[in-house]
Amino acid sequence: MMRPRLVTLICHPQTPTAVVRAISACVRRSPGALLSIAFVLDADLGRLRIPPARAACLTHGLWQHTCFEAFIALNGSPAYHEFNFAPSNEWALYAFQGYREIAALPDETGAPEVNVCRVADRLELDAVVRLDSLSAIHPTSPLRLALSAVIEEDSGSLSYWALRHPAGEPDFHHTDAFALTVDSSGDPR
Repeated sequence: MMRPRLVTLICHPQTPTAVVRAISACVRRSPGALLSIAFVLDADLGRLRIPPARAACLTHGLWQHTCFEAFIALNGSPAYHEFNFAPSNEWALYAFQGYREIAALPDETGAPEVNVCRVADRLELDAVVRLDSLSAIHPTSPLRLALSAVIEEDSGSLSYWALRHPAGEPDFHHTDAFALTVDSSGDPR
């Protein structure tokens, strides 16, 4: 298994917030075709809209409210997958053949495992993705990752967080957002 890689998400300059103190993520890739991402939200949780826990299920539109996201691309390919993980345990998976060009509608086949823990002013969301559910070559290929979060305050305003933001409006799909590379042995760069 690869060494865990701890990364920090940064708030988009056009969506400042005083409610969130920090968002980080820890990424691990195992030889068994698993990609684990642990997001940690440090904030005044009482001032955020955090959906209550529900049964895990495929749900669309999660990105319109508090959720965490992972974009996974094969190194050198314009195609990518987008996962949305909500604190409610709901999730979504989308496949794209290129920048925002939807290739396939989601189904239950790629269901991630999502676990959420909330303690005081800290929310932790752990997601495990089976890379072999994306394609036969994902488990053994170098990957490019974009990690992000959408945080909704109790006022309804949204802040957008990512490893790296392109110039202009928030855009998690932009190639510049894919800031973390994990090689086939699992070592992050």
